[in-house]
Amino acid sequence: MMNYSSARSDPPDDPAIRAETLNVVRGTRQVLRDLDFTVPRGQITGLLGPSGCGKSTLMRAIVGTQAKVTGTLDVLGHPAGHPTLRTRIGYVTQAPSVYDDLTVRQNLAYFAAILDPGHAATDRRHENVTRAITDVDLTSHADALAGNLSGGQRSRVSLAVTLLGTPELLVLDEPTVGLDPVLRRDLWNLFHDIAASRGATLLISSHVMDEAERCHRLLLMREGRILADDTPDALRTRTHSETVEAAFLHLVDEATAAARAKETTR
Repeated sequence: MMNYSSARSDPPDDPAIRAETLNVVRGTRQVLRDLDFTVPRGQITGLLGPSGCGKSTLMRAIVGTQAKVTGTLDVLGHPAGHPTLRTRIGYVTQAPSVYDDLTVRQNLAYFAAILDPGHAATDRRHENVTRAITDVDLTSHADALAGNLSGGQRSRVSLAVTLLGTPELLVLDEPTVGLDPVLRRDLWNLFHDIAASRGATLLISSHVMDEAERCHRLLLMREGRILADDTPDALRTRTHSETVEAAFLHLVDEATAAARAKETTR
């Protein structure tokens, strides 16, 4: 179980996320199995794997909303879910978290008032809303109803909500799913700009392997386990593969062969 009393300082050279022997059980099913990995600060780490491999469960564990988590999971120097992390982490789920009957600006103003309440904070909230709208390139749609936006634009509104408080860690669960290539490219350009200009850490999940090439580092998952924790270049070199997708398939084949060999020796 996580213990808040073990919260520690958070030196800048520490990883943004550190997991050791991390497990999650849901009902009778073990969803995450003995995960050990780190996520470096100030970079984009891709969490890649097929649907159902445990990516969303791992992200919920990191932001502190997943039950039945055991092992060690430190986030920004504190146990995952620690109260002091609430304003330091931005979390975007697969479903856009916006109100369709409000405009983009009204949506952000509503969430800004929750994050920074009080009449004295009015000017600061207005500045934060304007900045967040600019960050996600929605200035021309600021007064449009969220319900009238495209899927990609709605995803950017959700991202803008998380940027209101300039979080140190952004956890994005498949933010580009269902988007056309142009919108995917634009969002990835935005992710890199956030990492470069703010020094923020981004953990982005996807089941689209070509997005792996856009990340500084990768966590490759399958069936609740981490197959690899390395850079795209290192994975391609290690597996003698031309693409990360080919490297992933190579690692899957290796893991399958090792499991079969273990079974035959029993």
